[in-house]
Amino acid sequence: MKRSMMIAAALTVLAWVGTAVVYPWLPETIPTHWNIKGVADQYSPKTYGAFLLPIAMLVMLGVALVLPRISPKRFEVDTFKSTYGMLMLLVVALMGYMHVVTLWGGVNGGIDIARALFGGIFGFLALIGNYLSKVRRNFWVGVRTPWTLASDRVWNDTHRLAAKTFVISGIGGALITLVPLPFPVWMGIGGGLVMVGALIPALYSLVHYKRLEARGEL
Repeated sequence: MKRSMMIAAALTVLAWVGTAVVYPWLPETIPTHWNIKGVADQYSPKTYGAFLLPIAMLVMLGVALVLPRISPKRFEVDTFKSTYGMLMLLVVALMGYMHVVTLWGGVNGGIDIARALFGGIFGFLALIGNYLSKVRRNFWVGVRTPWTLASDRVWNDTHRLAAKTFVISGIGGALITLVPLPFPVWMGIGGGLVMVGALIPALYSLVHYKRLEARGEL
């Protein structure tokens, strides 16, 4: 976990330093929201927009360090420290990626920002999936339903399934962004895949719990 947090901290510092370097070349307003057609429809002053995600990275880093200290007994993050650290690193890295894409669009303008952003998000979900099977019962990360939180067996079985559905839906969503389709189409398909990938484990946790309960195995 310590190594992951050090890398996350380094990425956060790079985000701040990089922003300071390119700040003079940024336009006075930076796109911060895109409509259903993938066209920027909301802009923020660069004094705010340029530092929004670096601030979020710093906050996320702080949260990642605090959560293990406030976890209740029997739900400690310490049971999967290295995996927890990697998950937090991935979240910080995603914010950094989004920041780079946004600034690149502000400076250069020659990039499909919406496609690049969502492609990165879908890829992030696929990466997260690789670690879900190693996540143990806790209140902060993972598929936290009433049924997974109530049983270690349901938690572990659900996360083995979620690892597969997240990887498949994340890769599928990322690949869809590479297809030359209109924004609403590829976003609808990619978003649908991710929703299904998240919904299947949640429903499975309910069904699995009830089956185990009926057999008296809980």
